[in-house]
Amino acid sequence: MSDQDKNARHAARMVRKKAVIDAAIKQANQEKGLLLVLTGNGKGKSSSAFGMMARALGYGMKVGVAQFIKSRKDTGEEGFFSHQPNVEWYVLGEGFTWETQDRERDIRTAEAGWKLAQQMLKNPGIGLVILDELTYTMKYGYLDTTQILADIAARPPMQHVVVTGRAAPQALIDAADTVSEIMDIKHAWRAGIKAQPGIDL
Repeated sequence: MSDQDKNARHAARMVRKKAVIDAAIKQANQEKGLLLVLTGNGKGKSSSAFGMMARALGYGMKVGVAQFIKSRKDTGEEGFFSHQPNVEWYVLGEGFTWETQDRERDIRTAEAGWKLAQQMLKNPGIGLVILDELTYTMKYGYLDTTQILADIAARPPMQHVVVTGRAAPQALIDAADTVSEIMDIKHAWRAGIKAQPGIDL
C-alpha cells in the first residue's frame, strides 16, 4: 500500500472517529459536582488527585484537602500546595495502621478528621474537596461508610469530591460518577529502591 493510500485511509478513519466523539460531546450536556474515586493497588492515586487540584486552582477554584491515615507534613505536595492561595490543607492521620497498632486511637483520629472534612463538604465556597486515603477508614471500620456517603451526597451541588485509597468499598464505587483503578505492574520499591523526593514523597 502506498503512502498516499495509507494517508487517505487514515483521514477517512479520523473523520469517522471525529463524528463519533463530537456526537458524544454534544450529548454530554449536564453540569454537576462530580464524585471521583481513585483506587487500586498501584502508585499514583494521590498524585492524580493533586493533578486535579492544580487544574482546579488554575480555574481560580478553592480546594480543600483532608489527608487521612498519612501523618507526614514534609511531602512535596503539602510543601507546595498548602502555601498556595485558595487551599485548605489538613493532615489528619497519625500514620498507617501498622505504625500506630492501636485501633481505638485510629478510630478517634479518623472521627476527628471527618469532622473537619464535613465542614469542607458543607462549604459552597470550596469547589473541590480531596479526601486522600479515605478508603482505609472505611475498610477498617474506623468510619461509617453510610455516613460518609450521606455527607458527600449532601454537599453543595457543584462541589467536586475526589476520594483516594486502595480497596474502595462497593458502595462508594456505586455512588461515584467516575472510578479509576490504578494497577500495580512494577514498582521500584520491590527492587530495594527507597521512596524518592519529588516522585514518592
